[in-house]
Amino acid sequence: MTDTVARIMASPAWKAALAHLAAHHDRFVEETLELVQIPAPFFGEEVRGRHYLDMLRAEALEDCAMDAEGNAFGLRRGTGNGSLVCVAAHLDTVFPAGTDLTPRREGTRIYAPGIGDDTRSLAMNLAFLRAMNAAGIRTRHDILFVGNVGEEGLGDLRGVRFLFTKGDHAGRIQGFVSVEGPMGMGTIVSGATGSRRYRVSFRGPGGHSFMDFGIVSPSFAMAGAMSALSRMRVPETPRTTFSASVVGGGTSVNSIPNEMWLEVDLRSDDAAELRRIDEDFNAIVQRAVAEENAARDTSKGPVTAEVKVIGDRPAGAIDTSSELVAHARAAADALGFAPKTVASSTDASIPISLGIPGIAVSAGAGAGAHTLDEYIDVEPTRSLHDMQLAFATILAMAGAEVD
Repeated sequence: MTDTVARIMASPAWKAALAHLAAHHDRFVEETLELVQIPAPFFGEEVRGRHYLDMLRAEALEDCAMDAEGNAFGLRRGTGNGSLVCVAAHLDTVFPAGTDLTPRREGTRIYAPGIGDDTRSLAMNLAFLRAMNAAGIRTRHDILFVGNVGEEGLGDLRGVRFLFTKGDHAGRIQGFVSVEGPMGMGTIVSGATGSRRYRVSFRGPGGHSFMDFGIVSPSFAMAGAMSALSRMRVPETPRTTFSASVVGGGTSVNSIPNEMWLEVDLRSDDAAELRRIDEDFNAIVQRAVAEENAARDTSKGPVTAEVKVIGDRPAGAIDTSSELVAHARAAADALGFAPKTVASSTDASIPISLGIPGIAVSAGAGAGAHTLDEYIDVEPTRSLHDMQLAFATILAMAGAEVD
């Protein structure tokens, strides 16, 4: 398996592809800047997606389309029997509509919200495609190049989930590489950190804070649930976490609220542990409601809780000795990175949960993801060096014919 990457990186075709990447590095940077200025909040990726689809079409890929979920994709035919692998980067960012996306340069750094996570990767995959074509690199497997929606936040991996379960190519994809934002070069995401996210609405009769004092209050029920959640025991391994993340409700300072709401994030690298804390949290909510109704007057009505799932990401892992992970590790070793396998919540979580080899690897240097000061470093020598990690992994996965 390691020999596959070594053979690719020693070939004249690889050297020709790298020469093309170097000669067109400025174009790669300019396309990153072009894309980053198109707003793409999760559930609002269509304009960027259609622009990216036009960029894929310009490279003469086959079957270019935007599916019903909003993923933009195109197919590069291989020489084999139609077996298919997927190379993806996500279109969406965490930033809401109206965010100033104007890039700012400081030396070799370019600052812009979403530029590293994951706009640069969209442009990078186009650069890989052109380099393969210029170097005449054919692959045994067909490659589906995808700009997918819904990786961030409440997008809930909806783009890749659709791709693997309902899309035109569902059932055919045999391997998946997500080119991601800065994660530390050599980091290979081969595990899926699962999450369950809830919005819990606590409701009651409401009333005047003085005149109706003593009746049940949704705010006290919510406070009881948050307090109990804070004491929930979780293991260090597998890594398991919880957060009471967003709260709201009430009408005025002199009113007992008739509704309060809470958003909660539960995570674990282990599916069984995620199920356990999910069950524990739901029991906490019901207990908090029962305790509030027992503690105060319910003559005007009890407190109730509506628990709504707003996010559900699977947990799991692929074998770290699998062929795809071995390819990525071999590429990292060859480039002088210290390879390490980790779990995270990425688009690779979907194929991993379905038993299909899937990983995410970093596109290159940068920092500040999910902040307004997000940046990437496009110093050409370092940038071209870092790009090789994803490129070599993709070519090995796709069965590059370079002999």
